[in-house]
Amino acid sequence: MQSLNIALLQIAPCATAEENLEKGIKYCTEAAGRGADIALFPEMWSIGYNIGGLSLNELNGRALPLRSDFVGRFGRLAARLNMSIAVTMLERREGAPRNTLVLFDRSGRRKLVYAKVHTCDFGEERILARGDDFPVADIDTACGPVRVGAMICYDREFPESARILMLGGAELILVANACPMEINRLSQLRARAFENMTAIATCNYPSGVPDCNGRSSLFDGVAYAPGCTQPRDMCVMLAGGGEGIYTARLDLGMLREYRKSEVHGNAYRRPEVYGQLTDSRVSQPFIRGDRR
Repeated sequence: MQSLNIALLQIAPCATAEENLEKGIKYCTEAAGRGADIALFPEMWSIGYNIGGLSLNELNGRALPLRSDFVGRFGRLAARLNMSIAVTMLERREGAPRNTLVLFDRSGRRKLVYAKVHTCDFGEERILARGDDFPVADIDTACGPVRVGAMICYDREFPESARILMLGGAELILVANACPMEINRLSQLRARAFENMTAIATCNYPSGVPDCNGRSSLFDGVAYAPGCTQPRDMCVMLAGGGEGIYTARLDLGMLREYRKSEVHGNAYRRPEVYGQLTDSRVSQPFIRGDRR
């Protein structure tokens, strides 16, 4: 059986990046001890998504470059633990920082850097720089190569995000999160997994972290089990609100077989009639004064 064990690190942040580094190392090490193949952090782990009321200069002061010790140590840790790690950060860039996820494979190689495309411009993220693509990458695992992409929180609310990742070949989408995962947001994840036949693993902060409630999850993207005519629940793991490591098993072999024959994904799309999707004009009632 081809299966991946995904560790969702639903943990509360500390006061400094140095403390978050040490806590992150501790929990990654424990996750590897539980047999995890991939460990995923919640959104902007380096500062615990603590950006409220900070000026651009203050944010730049708290941001870290990709070549920082914070990022480098997680890469070395991935190699030592023989486990992929998806760590998140406020990334220092010229001008304004970005909300970024960095994925290392189990050899410690940096395979993917993703910056949040759909920043929450109606709130505190409007002063952050935005990402401009949805990269995918193959990571080496015990199941062989697995094609992985990433989203961050608000990206989930746009079906185009997961669609582009599916078109890039993603089998698994890692989602770093920092907001209340209530029924409607969980429904978005379910829909993205269903319509793209793609597994979606989401890691959120636990209850007690402002505006968060845990409920990290894995939707495996398989709506019908082999030989069954009735639909199955694609949610194979839904955490409670407490702090901890929540490990979910993804049956990658079942997902791959399902994708060969089912009707979703890219099988019957009609992109020649979707031209309006790339029209950037916004009309009422959707005009917002703070849109960039």
